[in-house]
Amino acid sequence: METQEKKTATPYDLDGRPPLKIAIPLGLQHVLAMFVGNLTPLLIITGACGIEAGGALQVALLQNAMLIAGIVTLVQIFTIGPIGGKLPIVMGTSSGFIGVCQSVSAVMGNSIGGYGAIMAACFIGGLFETILGSFLKPLRKFFPSVVTGTVVLSIGLSLIAVGINSFGGGSSAHDYGSMENLFVGLVVLIVIIALKHGTKGFTSFSSILIGIIVGYILVSIMALILPTTFTYVDDAGATVEATKSWVLNWDKVAQASWFAIPKLMPVKWVFDPRAIVPVCIMFIVTAVETVGDISGITEGGLGREATDKELSGGVMCDGLGSSLASLFGVLPNTSFSQNVGLIAMNKVVNRFSIATGGIFLIACGLFPKLAAVISIMPQSVLGGAAVMMFSSIVVSGIQLITKWPVTPRNVTIVSVALGLGYGIGSNSAVLAQLPSSISLIFGGSGIVPAALIAIILNIVLPKEAEAQTK
Repeated sequence: METQEKKTATPYDLDGRPPLKIAIPLGLQHVLAMFVGNLTPLLIITGACGIEAGGALQVALLQNAMLIAGIVTLVQIFTIGPIGGKLPIVMGTSSGFIGVCQSVSAVMGNSIGGYGAIMAACFIGGLFETILGSFLKPLRKFFPSVVTGTVVLSIGLSLIAVGINSFGGGSSAHDYGSMENLFVGLVVLIVIIALKHGTKGFTSFSSILIGIIVGYILVSIMALILPTTFTYVDDAGATVEATKSWVLNWDKVAQASWFAIPKLMPVKWVFDPRAIVPVCIMFIVTAVETVGDISGITEGGLGREATDKELSGGVMCDGLGSSLASLFGVLPNTSFSQNVGLIAMNKVVNRFSIATGGIFLIACGLFPKLAAVISIMPQSVLGGAAVMMFSSIVVSGIQLITKWPVTPRNVTIVSVALGLGYGIGSNSAVLAQLPSSISLIFGGSGIVPAALIAIILNIVLPKEAEAQTK
């Protein structure tokens, strides 16, 4: 009887095993949503550390990033002892560490030795976060729904700009905002909305995947009937011919190898306090962000607040997963807010289905040609899905904040945290005259200062009599 229940589980059930023909596409949706974001931090930091772009070392690190993301995702979903939240959480390389790692790289001379110092610091920082996660239960009183809701809201707001940048083709593309890019993004978005709300069953909860596939087909057709190159004037005043950003680069797939064995500790570690201290501070920040992500998943997908065990296990998995990542030369792994948005949008919380995405990531780490097919996805195709997914995180944050009566105290917490905290993070120039360490921690994202201010205000502001009686 129990086996039958597992087989007949729906994607909206947390536990159980839906048929693979349903589970695999749902897992693949999550891989598509986070694939680019999982690799981008490595591309930025390896470049800052003087590691050759496209060289053997960088390729090996990117391969390891996919493998580790898949492994840590499975641990987060199914748990090992107290490690893991046992929730549909997708893990990946954290972009939150980009600022502090760039600073460490500059201090260490922008050399490969700097990358080794970052890896050693991340190993120690990961263990530090694991310890922090184990003590999260007594700290839970500092994270009521008004605080976690504010963090979730900040996460969503910070991602909206990322989504719209992708919608236009990627802000670094020289044809950013072109009619073709906007058309592709719009078509993908319309397909997703039409399937999500105009159909039922598989096509409804797989709307993101189908929309992206439609995007691939669309740009392939466009390449047959429209010019695929354009000219622009570079900073030096020279006229340059380039390929349009929506064109699929199948050469990358052809050049990718079929199978590759991941390398352990590809970069020699360097233990340096100039790297260890700021990286450990960032691990405190990412723990708060993970609490927000987990709260967003439980509220947006399950309609309830996260339990102490889920929060503690999730943060501990963040920490140990990051330490494991450093052994393979990969930046810290953390919960991916993009995937929180996907769950908030389609309500698919089945752990088994999301786990198939983790297995697919592991396969990408072992079979580079498979990863290449995803890596060539045009930004405008991803953006068509991202603008809706990321906005869904904002809605989840609002739901958390309004879970209890919206008292004047709560309004003050949210208003100041977003106005001052998120405002500072999204306009880091205001911190230019302060020490660089402060700018690195609080200027990279509105999430960090917003979370810190929300926590402090929740502690210092007296609780209203009405709220205390509830």
